[in-house]
Amino acid sequence: MGQTLTEKILSAHLVEGEMVKGSEIGIRIDQTLTQDATGTMAYLEFEAMGVPRVKTERSVAYIDHNTLQNGFENADDHRFIGSVCKKHGIYFSRPGNGICHQVHLERFGIPGKTLIGSDSHTPTGGGIGMIAIGAGGMDVAVAMGGGTYYITCPKVVKVNLTGKLQPWVAAKDVILEVLKRLSVKGGVGKVIEYTGEGVKTLSVPERATITNMGAELGATTSIFPSDEITREFLKAQGREEVWTELKADDDAVYDETVDINLSELAPLAACPHSPDNVKSIKELEGQKIDQVCIGSCTNSSLLDMMKVAYILKDKTVHPDVSLAIAPGSKQVLNMLANNGALAIMIDAGARILESACGPCIGMGQSPNSKGISLRTFNRNFEGRSGTKDGQIYLVSPETAAVSALTGVFTDPRTLGAAADITLPEKFTVNDNMIVPPVPAEEMDSVEVLRGPNIKPFPVSEPLAETIDAKVSLKVGDNITTDHIMPAGAKILPLRSNIPKISEYCFAVCDEKFHDRALEMGKSVIIGGSNYGQGSSREHAALAPLYLGVKAVIVKSFARIHMANLINAGIVPLTFINESDYDRIDQTDEIKIENIGEQIAAGNVIKATDVTKGFDFELNADFSERQKKMLYAGGLLNYTKQNS
Repeated sequence: MGQTLTEKILSAHLVEGEMVKGSEIGIRIDQTLTQDATGTMAYLEFEAMGVPRVKTERSVAYIDHNTLQNGFENADDHRFIGSVCKKHGIYFSRPGNGICHQVHLERFGIPGKTLIGSDSHTPTGGGIGMIAIGAGGMDVAVAMGGGTYYITCPKVVKVNLTGKLQPWVAAKDVILEVLKRLSVKGGVGKVIEYTGEGVKTLSVPERATITNMGAELGATTSIFPSDEITREFLKAQGREEVWTELKADDDAVYDETVDINLSELAPLAACPHSPDNVKSIKELEGQKIDQVCIGSCTNSSLLDMMKVAYILKDKTVHPDVSLAIAPGSKQVLNMLANNGALAIMIDAGARILESACGPCIGMGQSPNSKGISLRTFNRNFEGRSGTKDGQIYLVSPETAAVSALTGVFTDPRTLGAAADITLPEKFTVNDNMIVPPVPAEEMDSVEVLRGPNIKPFPVSEPLAETIDAKVSLKVGDNITTDHIMPAGAKILPLRSNIPKISEYCFAVCDEKFHDRALEMGKSVIIGGSNYGQGSSREHAALAPLYLGVKAVIVKSFARIHMANLINAGIVPLTFINESDYDRIDQTDEIKIENIGEQIAAGNVIKATDVTKGFDFELNADFSERQKKMLYAGGLLNYTKQNS
């Protein structure tokens, strides 16, 4: 029986376990990436492990999130990250060089390699045939130190692409169609592998758009084959030597199959407030809009930007619309400046933003009250834009650009014949904003520079014999990491200061949570289905850790957040009988006796609602490694004990 592409790469990197679906496997990691919102904490964790130099083939730190420098905090963090990189063998992509996923695709990604990044959209690398996975910062720190990365051996879903996209239908519409069919929970425990004749019609930037937003499916990652189109892209980047042809065997067996005829797709939009709330632009056509934002790691490539310029040429943005455009990298911005496309955008009335994440994480360009904003981004969770009642729609660059001109939702197919835009045979390559580390023999001469906003990693304790604590918060389904630990210009600069950032923990759900949790001293959180979806931010685990949360009991978890809770030493448990969720109220006292012994004995543990006087059962399905991590009080303690 043949192998899928996913199975081929995972098997080649297998360090521990067996390739049995649903079991835990450990894989060797070739590359890592961090960004500055998660990077400071990841490098504090790396330092705490005491490993002098990274042991990966290539590790890169990017500055792309916290670039709004309103105060000293962000600049201090950037200086800290730069000095750590210089000392410990990490490449440093300076502010202004671009968004981590766009730059990594251009300059560092290699087909067949494994990559983990402390950002949930790391699967962008699947566009060139990598197994690229979003992870918590601590997992990335361990991988940089040469440690194994652990995942559940995934099921593999075959998305069979046939046909060819019609004019003005985009790659963004492909992934929105997948989300419409599978939902934000449909990819949990799975890798989405794209195959079929339709693959050959998609460029690398288009493939990367699709794998990038596969994160919204809850998938472990997404991947395309590495073929001649991949080779042409890498050759244009001056990196043809890293290319390898990679594809699934003809007789590969998949766990599921989804068939998509590209020829039948139409322009789509994800409506507020979830990426899987998908409607056609035809259904929305004519509705007034207030803002358009084009960019993010999903849609900021040169190809995307050239299509936008084509649409804007000799036109003017509608007077009731604010249009902001952020090219994804310095390379893209340079090429737009040199070929005249940037001038077209400026002439049309676009506001040109720096090559960074910006509005996607609520870092500027928040829409007006109840404003309707069309964005080429990947997430539209409530409040993420920085405007609590903002109505955020996720669309393709083509839909965004034409709607910016008309002032209403507009189907780009009204533009007529397709734009004749192809990728260049040679990209402009200038890596002068990527700083290499010093040689190992010079590392002792490098001083690590720390600002006053950088606080120590919060202390976690070994698992107590009994958890006896009140419920500090009860929440519903689809709680995102933006609910748990919001982003935005006000909060992101505090990522290296857990005591301070914890003041905003769950503020979107309950502004009194922080004070209540501190007053309780120790507590339990109760939640619904798909708890912790969205970003990989480990602060959504570290802030609750600081506030004394000992366990989180929910109907189901998102993959990365569950791993982050274990890394932090917080016990993640799920209801065996989901109706028990309805019986428990906020402030109820929950008691789990001999929890360590119960976890060791099997997958089912007994808990008691002391307040209401009933017992209920919880699922504690952990691997032996995860059990040891929980006993130790988290990954950092476990790593120290076993180093």
